[in-house]
Amino acid sequence: MQPCYRLFLYNRIMSDNIVYSTDPDWVKPCPVCGKSPCGCISPSGKPKQSEPVRISFRRGHKGSGMTMIEKLQMHPAGKEELLKALKKKLGVGGTVKLGALEIQGDHRDFVETELKNRGYKIRRIG
Repeated sequence: MQPCYRLFLYNRIMSDNIVYSTDPDWVKPCPVCGKSPCGCISPSGKPKQSEPVRISFRRGHKGSGMTMIEKLQMHPAGKEELLKALKKKLGVGGTVKLGALEIQGDHRDFVETELKNRGYKIRRIG
């Protein structure tokens, strides 16, 4: 057996799972998303949040400004899907930058009601 193949077999057999921990606050990672604490949607259908989603409005030097949605605990693909749905309902443009959703124009009221309907806690800033 070649050394490279042995290393491959060893890595495949021995995973990076934690077997023992001395940390009293250690929580086993979620089997679905693999994160600790879990960022998945709970069985009740409401998303898990450690803090409320922040909705704000920022005006740049040009244009009418943008609605910012920050602190949204969701997988990046889920953020893209949510943004796509919001853009389609509002008929505006938007993007995801550094984990925050940016929607062109002042649409705080609509975004707030939409996220509350999806089960998120909201904190409006500004």
